[in-house]
Amino acid sequence: MNWISNYVRPKIRALVQKDTPDDLWVKSPATGQMIFKKELEKNLWVCPYSGHHMRISARKRLETLFDDGDYTLVELPKTLTDPLKFKDLKRYTDRIKDANAKNEDKEAILVARGTMGGMQTVVAVFNFSYMGGSMGTAVGEGLLTAAKLAVLQEAPLLVIPASGGARMQEGILSLMQMPRSIIAVDMVKDAGLPYVVLLTDPTTGGVSASFAMLGDIAIAEPQANIGFAGKRVIEETIREKLPEGFQTAEYLLEHGMVDMVVHRHDLRETLIRVFNLLTQKGPSAEILPLKGAEEAKEEAAEKNDPAE
Repeated sequence: MNWISNYVRPKIRALVQKDTPDDLWVKSPATGQMIFKKELEKNLWVCPYSGHHMRISARKRLETLFDDGDYTLVELPKTLTDPLKFKDLKRYTDRIKDANAKNEDKEAILVARGTMGGMQTVVAVFNFSYMGGSMGTAVGEGLLTAAKLAVLQEAPLLVIPASGGARMQEGILSLMQMPRSIIAVDMVKDAGLPYVVLLTDPTTGGVSASFAMLGDIAIAEPQANIGFAGKRVIEETIREKLPEGFQTAEYLLEHGMVDMVVHRHDLRETLIRVFNLLTQKGPSAEILPLKGAEEAKEEAAEKNDPAE
């Protein structure tokens, strides 16, 4: 029996079984169902059973929006790595090293340019997997760079936040990015260019308290968590139970905080249509000249002429 268990069975398993990758399946956070990863990627990381919109990477987001998935990343200004020499349970520099090791991109924001529906467009997208998409000085520089580029190219600016808020390890410097981001928004609006925000899960803290809520058009993905403080914190503060669905995209739409909630499959077409409407220079129909007072009197006289 030991010979069969220890020698024969392992040999048989080696012949009939192949190594199976660990990441073939993904568990849906909404239903708990296991979904084949390739099927999920093909469906833009939307659960095919419940419609739950899972978080996707910043680069994948850019691929789904730009024409033919083609875009050019914009190099961002360098910033101080650890301006306050901050340390909590770990050194801030160590946290950055860990985040860099886990991510292809070395900050919480990417700025890209390309075409959407043939129109030059600038997109600033947050990378939530990099320290929760937290907003530090590098993110502030990224938003200003995106705004300057949009003005230079006379292109619409699309910002896609996915963030837990300001980066506490940079202290007051992270909070200063809130007014800086508003300066970036004003630059685009003063140039008469569209500024559109796509709110994704999550959009919270200092991000939602600044540029994220200033879009000419505010679009959100289904069931995205959007707010400032967390639900539990609010309930403990006001000592009341909050309504069902509070801080979801649908709740905000119902209460006038966002303009539309759009399924991920329809986002690209919706954004292109919005940009076309906002950049349309001429009138949508032929302008007819107003008739003068004398012409109006003559027409009225002709209509009331008894000879006719």
